[in-house]
Amino acid sequence: MITKALYAGSFDPLTLGHLDIIERASNIFDELVVGVVVNLEKKTMFTFEERMDMIKEVTKHLPNVTVDMCDGLLADYVNNNGFNVVVRGLRGVSDFDLEKQMAQLHQYLYKDKVETVFLISDSKYDFISSTMAKQVISLGGDGQRLVPPHILKTMKGKLGK
Repeated sequence: MITKALYAGSFDPLTLGHLDIIERASNIFDELVVGVVVNLEKKTMFTFEERMDMIKEVTKHLPNVTVDMCDGLLADYVNNNGFNVVVRGLRGVSDFDLEKQMAQLHQYLYKDKVETVFLISDSKYDFISSTMAKQVISLGGDGQRLVPPHILKTMKGKLGK
């Protein structure tokens, strides 16, 4: 059986922690789609198109990874696109409770058997969040250990730094 996995998030911006999960998941599953979530209620630094382009650039070395828009209800996207795995990253215990509740809810919403697989972040990325990366880089801090080089360059360009 071919495993088609989805790793969804807002990725505003994609961090080194996100990229680590993508690379590791691409080694486990036959196909991995990075689903960029469109959340109209969330104020983002980057447009949907900018996030898609940045993720495509930093994952181009992974032949089984594609990037797509994930609009609307996650379960509908999963059901309509034939996924059998949803990947979620966990940085710590605080992530686990929310992610567990979301996974349990989704089990009721998926049409077919879809497993949620949790990948524990590498400890060197535990503290990184997109929000933290935006704050550090916007204030002129060194973001080299927070986001991939292409994304750092794009962020600095957007911020005029």
